[in-house]
Amino acid sequence: LRKLILKYDLFLFADEVYREFAYDGQVHKSVLELEGCEDHVVMVDSISKRYSACGARVGALVTKNRALYNTAMKFAQARLSPPTLGQVLAEAAVDTDDRYFQKVNAEYVQRRNVVVEALNRMEGVVCPNPRGAFYAMAQLPVDDSDRFCRWLLESFSYEGETVMLAPASGFYFNSELGRKQVRIAYVLCEEDLRKAPEMPGKCIERISGPHLDLPNRGLRHNLQDSCKRKSGCQLRQCWPGRAFHFLTSSVPVSPALSA
Repeated sequence: LRKLILKYDLFLFADEVYREFAYDGQVHKSVLELEGCEDHVVMVDSISKRYSACGARVGALVTKNRALYNTAMKFAQARLSPPTLGQVLAEAAVDTDDRYFQKVNAEYVQRRNVVVEALNRMEGVVCPNPRGAFYAMAQLPVDDSDRFCRWLLESFSYEGETVMLAPASGFYFNSELGRKQVRIAYVLCEEDLRKAPEMPGKCIERISGPHLDLPNRGLRHNLQDSCKRKSGCQLRQCWPGRAFHFLTSSVPVSPALSA
């Protein structure tokens, strides 16, 4: 990376919000540690992932390039100032003890193992073992993951429940590479995670042959509207019918933020 950005006079922007969540002995190395290209490197950070403070839109843009820093500050002061409450949360979060991260890291490792092992036991499913963050990318025996995920929400039910997956096509520059893949966030408690992978497995069992005949139409419901209509629902994303929510965090927030 250093050779490329110096050769072509580029900026390297690196999102390092998951740097505490490295597993299996992996050690995070920041782009700020790259020598000889200090003026070309920009590190982006956020408190929302690190401290389980979802919705707290406070972060940092870190660079040693003084010209870039001054330009960024002009925009920050003009129109991008974070909300006051978020700033208070961020100030408290920096006092979080390292033991908190050790505990959360261990919890995510266990959740990852539960999800990855369950998916890889399914016929035709391939799920590599992620070594950081809290997402898993799985390849399914389907023709189109976008239609498959939509079908799960619209039409599929197993014992009155379903599961929400994220199509992976949007995570690739070439969307075709993710056409048969889905992304799963293992942020639920372990008990729910052990049950949730049964859903895509059960619906895959219902598929006859390699092709999936799914209805080609848009969603009949708007997720946010559904969530608002559901009395007492505190989830960020919701689907009626006691659906499992892979995308709703159940990790305890930082003790500093709780205080």
